[in-house]
Amino acid sequence: MAFQTVFKRYELKYMITRDQKDRILRAMEPYMVQDKFGRSTIRNIYFDTDDYILARHSIAKPDFKEKLRIRSYATASPDSTVFVELKRKFDHVVYKRRVALPKNFAMKWTQGFAGRLGSELAALPTQMTSEINYFLNYYGTLRPAVFLSYDRLAYRMRDIPASVSGSDAPAVQTAPDFRVTFDENILFRDYDMSLGSDIYGTPLLEDGKVLMEIKCSGGIPLWMTPVLSEQHIYKTSFSKYGTAYSRYIQPEMQREAVALRQIAAAAKAGSQNAQAGTRTTAELLPGSITWAHDTVILGA
Repeated sequence: MAFQTVFKRYELKYMITRDQKDRILRAMEPYMVQDKFGRSTIRNIYFDTDDYILARHSIAKPDFKEKLRIRSYATASPDSTVFVELKRKFDHVVYKRRVALPKNFAMKWTQGFAGRLGSELAALPTQMTSEINYFLNYYGTLRPAVFLSYDRLAYRMRDIPASVSGSDAPAVQTAPDFRVTFDENILFRDYDMSLGSDIYGTPLLEDGKVLMEIKCSGGIPLWMTPVLSEQHIYKTSFSKYGTAYSRYIQPEMQREAVALRQIAAAAKAGSQNAQAGTRTTAELLPGSITWAHDTVILGA
């Protein structure tokens, strides 16, 4: 199966209810069909530094941000095909580079073992591997930071038969890069980083909520605009990785930092109290105390 490897598009996000999702699907039916992945459970491993520099930069909402992840569309065995994806966003436009690799190969590459891969790495598309290698070298040692999974329903535009288009050419899509996806059951965890493990974790969405994304290189088709306005559906900002970090990881790191400061302060206070107690004893009995290691011996 051939896979698209280069993307340049807008990604518009909408938080909707399941009832709104059903209404949108009915409106889409004359124009769209499920894409080659259709209904799938997507697994992602996001990579970051020990201090989460990529996540922290992302939630600051800068003009430019980037992230690296490995994605699979099913439970992955060591030899299963997965995707190493470098995703960048600049001035509201998303640029994505994607390389299909066996899972074990992908995990070694993203964790700094490119030198051991030799000719296998050299056989990959040069431009994409160069960009990913530059990213890996720039940020230094990266580690699996977050596992994110979700159930996705993905749609593309219908093909127009040649008889309808008035051409002898094969069927074509009216807008081949226009896609709509619906993500539910978005789960996060920061342990058990395996694309072959079971699906479980902490939910990132409220009950009954669905994250809809419209992906396109230009404008939204005219038939979709009234569908959104009639349902009072408005664009929102939602980063799965950013939400996992800001809602769960960052608060936990802050709690740990506070606890460490409290332990350090208590240890310092205890040390100072011990020193103060020693001085007080010596002052009470001047000239009559001999120190033998840690034992106080009163002289005759």
